[in-house]
Amino acid sequence: MAPAHPPVRPWSVLGIASLAAFMVFLDTQVLFVAFDDIRASFPSVSFATMSWTLSAYTIALAAALVPAGRMADRFGRRRVFLLGLVAFTLASVLCAFAPTAGLLVAFRVVQALGAAALVPSSLAIVLSVFPAPKVPIAVAVWGAIAALAAAVGPTAGALLVQTWDWRAVFLANVPIGLVAFVLTVRNVPESREATRARFPDPVGTLLLAGALTLLALGIVQSNTWGWASARTIGALVAGLLVLVWFVRRTLAVPHPALDLRLFARPSFRWANLATAAFMIGFTAMFFALIQFTIGVWHYGIVRAGLAMMPGPVVVMVLAPVFGRIAARIGQRRLLVPGGLVYAASGLFLVTRVGADPSWATTLLPGGLIAGLGVALVIPQLASAAVQGLPPDEFGAGSAVNQAIRQFGATFGVALVVALLGTLTPADAVDHFERVWWLLVASGVLTSVAALALPRTARAAALIDSPVAPAVADPVVALGAEA
Repeated sequence: MAPAHPPVRPWSVLGIASLAAFMVFLDTQVLFVAFDDIRASFPSVSFATMSWTLSAYTIALAAALVPAGRMADRFGRRRVFLLGLVAFTLASVLCAFAPTAGLLVAFRVVQALGAAALVPSSLAIVLSVFPAPKVPIAVAVWGAIAALAAAVGPTAGALLVQTWDWRAVFLANVPIGLVAFVLTVRNVPESREATRARFPDPVGTLLLAGALTLLALGIVQSNTWGWASARTIGALVAGLLVLVWFVRRTLAVPHPALDLRLFARPSFRWANLATAAFMIGFTAMFFALIQFTIGVWHYGIVRAGLAMMPGPVVVMVLAPVFGRIAARIGQRRLLVPGGLVYAASGLFLVTRVGADPSWATTLLPGGLIAGLGVALVIPQLASAAVQGLPPDEFGAGSAVNQAIRQFGATFGVALVVALLGTLTPADAVDHFERVWWLLVASGVLTSVAALALPRTARAAALIDSPVAPAVADPVVALGAEA
């Protein structure tokens, strides 16, 4: 007689999946705080070059999300989850002991591939063990982990860097990864797709990563090379040409890396344009404020991390409330004012923030306004993107939306590097003001794109659907991202 399998405990599985997701989301947050300390370890490497420790990660993550999700469905969600844990944890160790900036960037790419395996498989595991009536609650808990990571990330990262150094930020992933691995082996059941589908086009995946890399390279290096230099123009033109190649191939192959035909639906098209615009501004804000408080106000790294906490806390508290409101009145009615509120936070920074430290009267209210805007916008973007799609396209639509979030994050970092240029004490405030204007533009463009969404779009239908959680927004506060 075959031994009986131990009963599946859904809430234990949710805890394990959330632990791994927390590790990924936290890593994204703390690296912003550790960035200056990393630069100090490689003094001969420029600010622009070091920014690739952030950009290479987001590019690799964006390109790998869709194929990693398909691998999880095909080969087993638990198996891919374990593979992602191993890759992410080992890459974290390699990052911690990277002897050169180039190797650090390379190991960050490996870490991103591990994260790409972890994020979709962890959510898929949660979906596979919960009955349909309990799924919205489980996914809400899973998504709230991202908000928690965003809230504690800056302070946790600052404490690690101050107590040891930036390498501790990566080493902190090791015990979490090991515990999650052991718990997964003991408690998480295997699941996979019932009917095998084709993998996304691997050539298209490489073309997409190449196009993003070339475009980001042209933007990041523009100050070093000059905007009118042959190298800058060549990188940007090559990136656009590879992007056109990617689009043409995507429209021609039966199983593309990203299904661009989904953009034929107006709600999907405009919601994803809003996603791209908002994530550029959101990532730019977080990255720039850390640089500003440390470099201009001369805050210690722990103080800078604490200064960033109020905004993510606002998001963590208000995002679930606004999600429930959107289910009743539709996402458009929150996205349009949300983008304008976020733009107002950028305008507040433009008019109030100067060289003299004034956290209580400038950065605190600016962060609270930004947090309100983020809480209004980010939880609504993913559900708005898939609102008009048939149920069997929810998964593909969600994957595209999450990839676009990472594209926005990539260009958010690249634009901050380009706008700041080479800072001096005399012109630092003026250079950061360019970034605050970028936040204004990002918020306004988000609202403009959201205006094109259908007036009747509601989230209630998604909440009632048994497959709705597959498109729930896993990165409530980042982003980051995360």
